[in-house]
Amino acid sequence: MPRLYVVATPIGNLEDVTLRALRVLKEADVIVCEDTRVTKKLLGKYHIATPLESMNARTEEKKIQKVLGFLREEKNIALVSDAGTPTISDPGTRLVSMVRRELPDVEIVSIPGPSALTSALSVSGIPAADFLFLGFLPHKKGREKLFKEIAGEKRAVVFYESPHRIEKALASLAEHLGSRKVVLARELTKIHEEVIEGTATLLLAHLAQNKEKIRGEFVVLVFPQ
Repeated sequence: MPRLYVVATPIGNLEDVTLRALRVLKEADVIVCEDTRVTKKLLGKYHIATPLESMNARTEEKKIQKVLGFLREEKNIALVSDAGTPTISDPGTRLVSMVRRELPDVEIVSIPGPSALTSALSVSGIPAADFLFLGFLPHKKGREKLFKEIAGEKRAVVFYESPHRIEKALASLAEHLGSRKVVLARELTKIHEEVIEGTATLLLAHLAQNKEKIRGEFVVLVFPQ
């Protein structure tokens, strides 16, 4: 029977891809990706010529049926996101769910590897046996209520934030957390990787003084109470 491979790809440094991931990407009949331009950089580095089919958050609904069609034709599919592990705050969850429901004979195989979540936790110094992961916070509705809930959470809390909202996020954390420690991780595995620790107020001041560092996606980790 055909297989759907859920393949983790590098979050920055292209050398972080696993040997198994490279083999699967090379042997698959089709690679389903968020942005063909991004995935082509990885494939080009490793001389992989597998055909690409784009499927992102905006096109997922209509593209799912096309991917199901590939699987019905007994083609092996590799699902990737632009960076990290698909379905973890990235497209792909609905596809996996639909395959399980409509094509139960298709084997769904995890090809593990990079994830911004685990990478940030591993270098944060925060006890990681028990934590709450929130993915990307909502842009508007319920956002401030969520920061109040983060302040009341006894476990460590981890979430992703964009460069456009990171300063507002730190300002909200400063308002609700007081002296509770926060770790800010940015550009993980890239040349300008930085992981810094301090109160939300201190981290906000750091970014205010170093505007050139407000780039790329951030991982924000809040120490447990």
